[in-house]
Amino acid sequence: MRKLKTSRQPEILDAALAIADERGLDALSMRAVAERVGVTPMALYGYFRNKDELLDGLVGRLLTKLVAEDAERIGPGLEGAWNERLGAIAWATRRLAREHPSVFPLLLSRPSVTPDGVRVVDLLYQALIEAGVPDADVPRIERMVSTFVIGFAISEVNGRFSGGSNETRTRRGVDAPAHRRLAGHLAARDWDAEFAADLADLMRIIRPV
Repeated sequence: MRKLKTSRQPEILDAALAIADERGLDALSMRAVAERVGVTPMALYGYFRNKDELLDGLVGRLLTKLVAEDAERIGPGLEGAWNERLGAIAWATRRLAREHPSVFPLLLSRPSVTPDGVRVVDLLYQALIEAGVPDADVPRIERMVSTFVIGFAISEVNGRFSGGSNETRTRRGVDAPAHRRLAGHLAARDWDAEFAADLADLMRIIRPV
């Protein structure tokens, strides 16, 4: 077993991410990560005191990947319009869900408390401030936008948007008059187009034209 150097925290988080991608979050443990990295479990506790801290680190790692993979449109200090930057973050978030479907739900269940996570939230705050949102409303609007984007992405990768849901209700004899009325609109959708339309609606809520 080798000792971890101070620069190895990203290695630990990448190992944790790989385990969760391969076997799901339930398989993630300090021991499993230590084995993947090649150290004793005790060696990890200098970086993460427990599994909760490890999960918080994973949230930060995911958000770091989000920015790194689309830095030209998301990174701090860019001059693009506020709505373009918010849109870029939203599309990158949806892509991240597809790449890491087992780990992605952490973004909805855990706060962004690591430096990497806080930086991404700060980018959202900056865009909303530039949109003219009053300071007192920025945190609330950020939560609304983030909850929609993350929720849409999770629903998509976990199959909640499956076209079979309406057929299942029909087979079970559920009396659903609104479903009958909307039958022609409930088939499989173009989720890219729907996501784009939803984002456009959100932008109009943030700053009406």
